[in-house]
Amino acid sequence: MDQLRAGGSMGDRGAAGARPLTDLDNYDVKILRALVRNGRISWRDLADRIGLSLTPTLRRVRKLETQGFIEGYTATLDERRLAGTLSAFISVRLERQSEDALSVFEERVTRLTEVTSCFQTTGNADYLIRVVVHDLEHYQKLLSELTRIPNVAHITSSFALKSVVRRPGLSM
Repeated sequence: MDQLRAGGSMGDRGAAGARPLTDLDNYDVKILRALVRNGRISWRDLADRIGLSLTPTLRRVRKLETQGFIEGYTATLDERRLAGTLSAFISVRLERQSEDALSVFEERVTRLTEVTSCFQTTGNADYLIRVVVHDLEHYQKLLSELTRIPNVAHITSSFALKSVVRRPGLSM
């Protein structure tokens, strides 16, 4: 992600209202890197790490939050202990892509606690869903729930053999 360095020329990243990355200076990038690695770092340690005093560091963090570069702070949980050991990727194609059909699908899929992420996609599938389940029996029950969602036409699943990269956010 070399493009995320301060002064990089990625410009407006295409999203409405997205701020150009050139608005970030070296201190801002250092702050973002430190917070991605450890969102619980103390403000004093953060200031020491980036080489600024406490007040300007806090002012910069608040500015990054206000401008939307920092959306929030979370804890990374152990999925295997809490949700299960099987990770699957499910491609879903709907019978039609009307606003109503998409809305119904999205509303129903957000209720499924096994779903860790869901993306509307282009190509052969309308959605790509990542789920975590305990075992194949649990997966079969989840699959049964997915097939009962109105307008679901086709489902294809792939199981993850191992995780190669799993980042909590952008790697800066």
